[in-house]
Amino acid sequence: MRKISRYVARTVFAAISLVLIVVLSLDLIGSFIDEMGDLRGNYTVLEALLYISLTLPGRLYEYLPYACLIGCLVGLGLLASSSELVVMRAAGVSVKRITWLVLKPVLAFIVLGLVLGEFVTPYTDQVAESRRAVAMGGQRALHTERGFWHREGNSYMYFNAIQPNGILHGVTRYEFDDQQRLTEASYAEQVTYQSDYWQEEDVAVTRFVRDENGEAPDRTSENIEGIEGTETAEYALRRWNTDLTPALLNIIALQPEALSIRNLAFYSNYLSEQRLESSEYRLAFWEKALQPLATISLVLVAISFIFGPLREVTMGQRIFTGVVFGIAFRLTQSLLGPSSLVFGFPPLVAVLIPIAACTLFGFYLLSRTR
Repeated sequence: MRKISRYVARTVFAAISLVLIVVLSLDLIGSFIDEMGDLRGNYTVLEALLYISLTLPGRLYEYLPYACLIGCLVGLGLLASSSELVVMRAAGVSVKRITWLVLKPVLAFIVLGLVLGEFVTPYTDQVAESRRAVAMGGQRALHTERGFWHREGNSYMYFNAIQPNGILHGVTRYEFDDQQRLTEASYAEQVTYQSDYWQEEDVAVTRFVRDENGEAPDRTSENIEGIEGTETAEYALRRWNTDLTPALLNIIALQPEALSIRNLAFYSNYLSEQRLESSEYRLAFWEKALQPLATISLVLVAISFIFGPLREVTMGQRIFTGVVFGIAFRLTQSLLGPSSLVFGFPPLVAVLIPIAACTLFGFYLLSRTR
């Protein structure tokens, strides 16, 4: 039995690995072609290759569930084509036992995905995005297409690039009073964290002066440069006291799907405390937390296909079926997730529906296997 277990595990593991290599290779080629259209400034071909390399763990994490689906179809399909599954069944190995033998190597990929999602991709994705933004001159622009907005109380902030070592590039801040009137706008070329505060460099500040009634005065003075009701100032260095920390900004710098599970939980609670919308981050939290279940449900469908309708078809048909089913699963997730944000039903329900449907479908097909 141990030989059978090792043989099945080796076959399935090799098939999943091969699928991952093929899918990642195609994705990297497409990404490289896309990046060639964005070359400018210091963003050279070498920087583009480094950017693609740093985003590789995130791409691997994203494709793991679907690689497990197609890999199991390929691996078990090879065993079915050579009648080895028939021999196993004749030797007394049950379908449940074969299912467990297939799930063993899949669990290794699930653990790999958890490690990547929690400890690797949040760091590598942020380094990749910050390097790309700085190389493209984002630290010198007022706003860029890849910047980040954040709100803290009556302060609204925009960051062109956030590096994981506590260095910010192109920081624009807008200060409002309790009546939501703009009182000050500032722009700093670079901001560096200094243990318990931030130090701004090359700062340009515009203050909006108002009289006691809250109206901008119809006058000018020596420190007003051509615009009534405003004052401007420049500083080589300026201290910025805020509750923001590099750890919190590292979360802001990434899209929800790139964050770790623990950071998604932390930032969702933080947004709720700030009375801001957190549904998008809660949805991403449940998607990542339940990804192992999603992977297992897809594998169950793959196993049921091999013992059922795909037992005697060609390998190409099995791969095509796996791709179509994976796309359908992903589209269902993509539709239900945003729908939960629009219609207000819990994100957990949106994530569980396709997983539960996939699991029940797999068990139903397996129950019909004789």
